[in-house]
Amino acid sequence: MKIVTVVGARPQFIKVGAVCRAIETYNHRASLKNRIDEILVHTGQHYDYFMDKVFFEELELPKPVYHLGVGSGSHAQQTGMMLERLEPVLEKEKPDGVVVYGDTNSTLAGALTAAKLNIPVVHVEAGLRSYVRSMPEEINRVVTDHLSTFLFCPTNQAVKNLAKEGIKAGGGKIVRNIGDVMYDSLLYYSKVAEKRSTILKDLDFLAPNSKLRTPNYYLVTLHRAENTDNPKKLKSILKALNEIGKKIPVVLPLHPRTKKMIHAFRLLPRGRSITLIDPVSYFDMLSLEWQAKAILTDSGGVQKEAYWFGVPCFTLREETEWVETVRSGWNVLVGTATEMIVEEVNALPRKKPSPRSKGIFGDGRASRRIVQTLTELL
Repeated sequence: MKIVTVVGARPQFIKVGAVCRAIETYNHRASLKNRIDEILVHTGQHYDYFMDKVFFEELELPKPVYHLGVGSGSHAQQTGMMLERLEPVLEKEKPDGVVVYGDTNSTLAGALTAAKLNIPVVHVEAGLRSYVRSMPEEINRVVTDHLSTFLFCPTNQAVKNLAKEGIKAGGGKIVRNIGDVMYDSLLYYSKVAEKRSTILKDLDFLAPNSKLRTPNYYLVTLHRAENTDNPKKLKSILKALNEIGKKIPVVLPLHPRTKKMIHAFRLLPRGRSITLIDPVSYFDMLSLEWQAKAILTDSGGVQKEAYWFGVPCFTLREETEWVETVRSGWNVLVGTATEMIVEEVNALPRKKPSPRSKGIFGDGRASRRIVQTLTELL
């Protein structure tokens, strides 16, 4: 069986790492004729070293067979270039299926190109919904799910979301809750990160007078366009970070988009409340997460990682696809208003989240289930 896997963004590299390991394990046991031939295609959506190559190095991912070199651009430009450059690849390789991950422009391009060529689409992390159509990611999710033959959902809620739209198992659709492949990765790589990451020591070296000598800090990630490209929202968030950073230091790895917009809007934080650092590797990110006092983020993946590590999370959005983390009390939607962010973070010592439920995101074997399903049905 031959599959083409399309990736292009940092979160997808983490997810594909888990599935690649599962494929490798399966191939080691399978006969030669039954093995899976995976062709990795990198669209080039993320191309900065700390957003791209470092992940392939750390996660020991196979080198992409094709690199489309799309780079940055508007949503239409990116997606259009991906469609144009991916089509001849699929026509040449003639795969039995095309695997896409998550909700990026690379996801949409992979699904559209495959569907136009009548190749089954396999969507990993299907069924997520924010129900906010102004989010580009929401459009990518919805379209990809409706084009997909295999819909691998990370939670029961995701399966229910699909059912509301008439996407159910049967009639050529395979819909299954197989768990979250990011949980697979976290369980595997967090042990490696614990041995290899030196990020806290590095931060102490860079800022010897800071309080980062002990893991008593807030970790912040900020990258979504609705926050970074809106000067009012971005200013409000940075103001809140400056305020909470007066008591406990704030560590903010700067996504390239965020860095660009902070400079464009002339919103560089003043004082020593916020420690701005370059984007970090996956191992360093895991290390920063599990040792943080709390996490503030607009990233879906980071919300889940905070939950798995048992670290309180404050989401800088009005909604989330990962409603399970909110229901448990480990994640609070604080939006972007300065007052709300500061109030909720300062209330942290008085809040006691409910015990984290086991099994909400699977048991760490989602990747194996993907491989098993594909080998049986594709």
